[in-house]
Amino acid sequence: MFERGIEIKTPAQIETMRSAGLVVAKTLERLRSSAADGITTGELDAIAHDHIRSLGATSNFLGYHGFTGVICTSVNDEVVHGIPGTRVLRDGDIISIDCGAIVDGWHGDAATTIAIGDVPPEVSKLMDVTEEALWHGIAAAALGGRVSDISHAVETTVGAAGDYGIVEGYTGHGIGSAMHQPPNVPNYGRPGRGAKLVKGLALAVEPMVTLGTAETRTLADDWTVVTSDGSWAAHYEHTFTLTDTGAWVLTAIDGGAARLAELGVPYGGS
Repeated sequence: MFERGIEIKTPAQIETMRSAGLVVAKTLERLRSSAADGITTGELDAIAHDHIRSLGATSNFLGYHGFTGVICTSVNDEVVHGIPGTRVLRDGDIISIDCGAIVDGWHGDAATTIAIGDVPPEVSKLMDVTEEALWHGIAAAALGGRVSDISHAVETTVGAAGDYGIVEGYTGHGIGSAMHQPPNVPNYGRPGRGAKLVKGLALAVEPMVTLGTAETRTLADDWTVVTSDGSWAAHYEHTFTLTDTGAWVLTAIDGGAARLAELGVPYGGS
């Protein structure tokens, strides 16, 4: 059912999205253990392709508007949408991997940033801040609230941590029978605005945070988004929904139970 352009899922459809979300979670887990000095982004893509297929799912990235990979691989100053290829990862790099999967027509979408070997303390902190902002955003969501409650929590978490750039041109989104649906979920803004948070709504929350400017540009490949000043960026994402009992993170192995408990937020998974 669609409500003003927003897709409201049945409990059975949400369960299928959980299946897709677990494929994404397990694939990112596999990639996290594979990402190391000397591997290429194309080799990581091949691992993801085989892993998604082995779990009985299909990629929602491959062929999307002509995209040639099953994951996005964004290294160092690349924010999002990096194309897998011949680039070799080296000790000291960071790579943001965005991954999606489809099960029986329903989508999951998540991203993580991985350090290759040792990275400078400020880069490690950037990753921690971005991931914390993601979880605080999810924790701020409650039935009857509004989408911008999430946005505000992301922004305030980043702002309290230091002088970082929050990328504004790319946002989270609704997700369900398509990977990208309304409503948009910005990573900044005043609370109490936007679509109402209701049961059956699924959202992908994905803060992108930089060590410098929030301004970005797109490279000549028409996909890879980089920071305008060359500063490094981190990107984390989860797909979640709300049930009567709380938040359920569909792309986390444990449904988000542990992190939500740390933040004092009820867990809504089954």
